[in-house]
Order: sequence, then structure tokens, then C-alpha cells
Amino acid sequence: MTAVHETQGGAVLSPTRRRIALMALALGGFGIGSAEFVSMGLLPQIAQGLLPEMMAADPEQGVARAGWAITAYALGVVVGAPLLSLLAVRLSRTRLIVVFAGLLCVSTLASGLMPSFELTLLARFIAGLPHGAYLGVASLLAASLMGPGSQGKGAAVALSGLTVANLVGVPMLTALGQAAGWRAAFLTIAAVFALTAVLVATTIPSQPAPQGRRIQDELRAFSRVQLWVVMLIAAVGFAGSFAVFSYIADIGQQVAGMSAGFIPVLLALAGLGMTIGNAIGGFTTDRSLDRTLLVAFPLYIAAMVLMVSVVTDPVGLSIAFFLTNMGHATLGPAMQTWLMRIAGPSEMLGASLHHAAFNVANALGALLGGMVISAGLGLAAPTVVGLVVASLGFTMLLGSFALLRLRSRRFRRELDTAQVPVQSPEAASAR
Repeated sequence: MTAVHETQGGAVLSPTRRRIALMALALGGFGIGSAEFVSMGLLPQIAQGLLPEMMAADPEQGVARAGWAITAYALGVVVGAPLLSLLAVRLSRTRLIVVFAGLLCVSTLASGLMPSFELTLLARFIAGLPHGAYLGVASLLAASLMGPGSQGKGAAVALSGLTVANLVGVPMLTALGQAAGWRAAFLTIAAVFALTAVLVATTIPSQPAPQGRRIQDELRAFSRVQLWVVMLIAAVGFAGSFAVFSYIADIGQQVAGMSAGFIPVLLALAGLGMTIGNAIGGFTTDRSLDRTLLVAFPLYIAAMVLMVSVVTDPVGLSIAFFLTNMGHATLGPAMQTWLMRIAGPSEMLGASLHHAAFNVANALGALLGGMVISAGLGLAAPTVVGLVVASLGFTMLLGSFALLRLRSRRFRRELDTAQVPVQSPEAASAR
């Protein structure tokens, strides 16, 4: 007898149908991760193709200017994640995922076809708009397909496409871009999004549009101070790794002495670290969100310390880059689940806001890394900036936990004085 699985939406799926549906959701994440991170691996080629005069006069300035393409995409995510989530609050999630995949396809195609640097920046900004909303909806659909109590694993499934993209897609696309031009990489990714749109339309079980939800209801989540604090922690903490990742092609070649042909291997190592870290984070977050954060963050910072000390050694840099990305990815499901829990009924908004914060980190990291390079401090300087910023994020996390504990104790004392029973620690901390 064939086993079946009932989703939270009431649809009954066979295990095979459920696996295909989850793979379809992850494929969109694969495209998103490929589009976002291949820009970093191909930054010298993008700079040479769109800013030839600047590259001829001052290559470091040209690479720093090309980094604006990374920042433009990240800003698109920051704007689009909450905006599209709010506008789509009354729409079916299954319909939304198809629309977002289609938007990603068209905008990525435009990114590979624009003739000038300015138009490419605009295309990258537009391409970033559906990024967070897609991954937010994908996380919720994945959790629904996997059953109750799977917020962390649902987030990990959606993020798994990003991590596998860095393991397989980004290295292959970087090699393709080096051989056939950076535009070929973006055109290939556009085809991935086209396939995603077809697969999610045909494999994800239909879900009805939410009833009774209004934009005003979703906006209430923004009144919660803790939501902004968690977003700030994610934005600052993750910016540390992006300060390095944004310029890793030049750091690897010009500081560590790697060949251009080894850069795809270096990116694959980062992807392997992300894949392992994401799987660990999804598993541990559903068991203890706090412990995941308190263990993974110090390990992430320790890897950044190692990177600073071995940046001139190709083997050492490769190992440190792998460990940094593993630590970074372990934190991803935990941070997204934290935001979803704080957002409460506005869970789609909470899920998408994680990706907004993640891309604030992307933009901030690229900006800070470009600033120290432009200031003449050298291509190794972003590793030091990354360590400082990541450490600041962890300090903010510890401060937030300390304040939450003080608030929880005060709340319990007030309840004891009033002789009111406490329902649960979660209820107290969510106030």
C-alpha cells in the first residue's frame, strides 16, 4: 500500500509527489543563489565588460565600482521582500510562488542583456525585488509539505537551493562566465528560473488564499521592537562574511596567489560549507533556536579569525573560507525561524524579512569591503573588516539575549505578585 502524507493545507500527497514538490521549491532557491553569488565570482569579468576604461586606468577602482552591481541586487531584495509580502497577503501562496519565479526569470534575463553598466545596475535591482518574497513563501510551503513543527526544516529546504547553488551552480557558472563571458552565466540562470516556474506550477498542491488577513494586520509586526533587533543582528553579523565573499575572486588571485581557474573550486568549497551548515542549522533550530545561535555564531567568528591570519596562503584561505561559510549558513535557518516566531500571524512577512536582512548584510559587506579597497588598504583588508563586523553582530546577539532574560524575569515577578499563572516561557518572551 502506498504511503501518503497530508499537508497543513489538507492535500494528501504520496512521498514521491512531496519530494518532487520540495525539489521544485529548492530549485528556485538554486537559481536565486546562483544569480546572487555568481556576480561575486565573476566580478573582474563584469568590471572588464562594463567598465573597460576604468579597469584600464585603475583595476582596483574598477572592481570596487563593479561591486555596486552586488549592492544594487541586495537593495532590491531589501525593498522587495517586505513590499511584495504585504501586497500579496491575500493571494494564494501557490499562485505567488509561480508569479515570483516568473519575475525572477524575466529580470535575470534582462541582467544578462543590458548594454551598459547603469542599465545593468537597474536590472540587478529589479531582479532582487522577488528574491526575499520567493524564499519566504517557499519556506512556508515547504514547512506545510513537511508537517507541523517543521519551521526550521522548512527554512532549511528553501535555503538548501542557495547552498547547493554555491556548491555546484556558482562554480560551474563562474567557469562558464570565464570561458564564454559573464552574460552567458546570467542567461543560463534565467533558464533555471523558467524551469522553476513550470515545476512549481505543476507539482505544488493548490492552497486557498488566506482569509481575513489585511495589510494592516501584517503591518502590526513592525511595531515589535524585537523584530527590528533581530533584523539588525542578522544584517550586521552576516555582513562580515559578505565583506570577504564579494571580493573573493580578487583576494584569492592577488593576495593568496591562486590561479583564475582555481576560483570556481574555492567557490565550490564555500558552497559545500553552506550546504553542511544549512543542514545542521535546520536540524538544530527545531530542537533549540537559542543554542544554535549561541554555538554557531562563535564558530563563525573563529573561522573569520582564521581567515585573517592565513589570507596569503592558498590552502589556509580555502579552509577558512569553507569554515566561514559553514558557520554563516548554520545561522540562516535559526535567524529566519526567530523572525517568523516574532512575526506571529504575519509569518510570510517574517520569513521574507530574513532575506531582506540577509541582503542588507550583502549590500553592507560589499560596500565596506569596497571602501577599504578604494582607500588603498589592499585586497586583504576586507577580511579584517569582516571579522570586526561579525564580532559586532555577535555582541548585539548577546545583548539582546540578556535583555530578553531580564524582561522575562520582570514579567514573571509581575505575574507572581498578581498571582497569575505563567502559561509558557514562549508566551512570556513573545510579549
